[in-house]
Amino acid sequence: MEVTVKMKILITGTAGFIGYHLAKKLLERGDEVIGLDNINDYYDVNLKYARLNELGIEKEEIQENKLTTSTKYQNHKFIKANLEDQEAINTLFKTEKFDAVCNLAAQAGVRYSIENPHAYIQSNVVGFMNILEACRNFGVKNLAYASSSSVYGLNKEQPFKTTDKTDTPISLYAATKKSNELMAHTYSHLYGIQTTGLRFFTVYGPWGRPDMAPMLFADAILNDRAINVFNHGDMSRDFTYIDDIVDGVIKVIDAQIDNSQLYKLYNIGNNSPVQLLDFIKILEKAIGKEAEKNFMDMQDGDVASTYADVSGLISDFGYKPDTSLENGIGKFVSWYKSFYRVKND
Repeated sequence: MEVTVKMKILITGTAGFIGYHLAKKLLERGDEVIGLDNINDYYDVNLKYARLNELGIEKEEIQENKLTTSTKYQNHKFIKANLEDQEAINTLFKTEKFDAVCNLAAQAGVRYSIENPHAYIQSNVVGFMNILEACRNFGVKNLAYASSSSVYGLNKEQPFKTTDKTDTPISLYAATKKSNELMAHTYSHLYGIQTTGLRFFTVYGPWGRPDMAPMLFADAILNDRAINVFNHGDMSRDFTYIDDIVDGVIKVIDAQIDNSQLYKLYNIGNNSPVQLLDFIKILEKAIGKEAEKNFMDMQDGDVASTYADVSGLISDFGYKPDTSLENGIGKFVSWYKSFYRVKND
């Protein structure tokens, strides 16, 4: 029999892909969730507002730095705010008194960090600092936060293990995520806060990000445009379905605080890399249409392969990603056609 765990949880980034799914799952099991997002225009804000609408947060009701109550979940409220706004973050923590925090908000994207580096420092470093300080000052002892597989940078040996050195990031995005891990370690050591960093590997599924390969490829294929295949297809990714990711994140949030090991790092992925061209074949089959491919050189800041060793999550939490790529891509394509009103041939 499943036990209902009721906590008051702050999730930052609930207009985002992972944050939306996590909030929905926690709300459905009875937790109280406060969602936070600045709804920036890094990608289509209409998709972000649509995710929030699924959580009962209506666009017309959203106001800067004010809580909006969900029309769908009585245990959900949302606030539009920036992580780098220290006053707004402190006020929220002081008023709401959270049991746990899951920080998923960040300026995302490896390639965009080359074009707009300052956005990454503000959101990912200054913003994370404000979260850490608020946890310290307002008694939150349980913080989970998003890191990234990109911290492994130029590491050659695979699968990537959390014990590997991560001193060679090749994008500013990766460098900011590595800095988050170092900052979290300091706060665990100094202030007794349990911090759990999750190095996410390539996440996909319904409501995904438009700048990620599944959405870019689906959009191009369905609109008769060529897809860009980098490194001439010689790439692999540890594609992980969103439900498997959320399951792992919730296990971490629910974990009892262990004072003997307050600072923790985990890879969270599928533990099974897929060749990019094989991924494209599965996507083509689900869509029912072959892609025209534009083979290109590797992009700056990108890596040829990612492969997660998730043994830590398996041994500590019984984590078991079990969604096949065929099943996950099928669900993604069904959502995509519905959301973008694509007619089946």
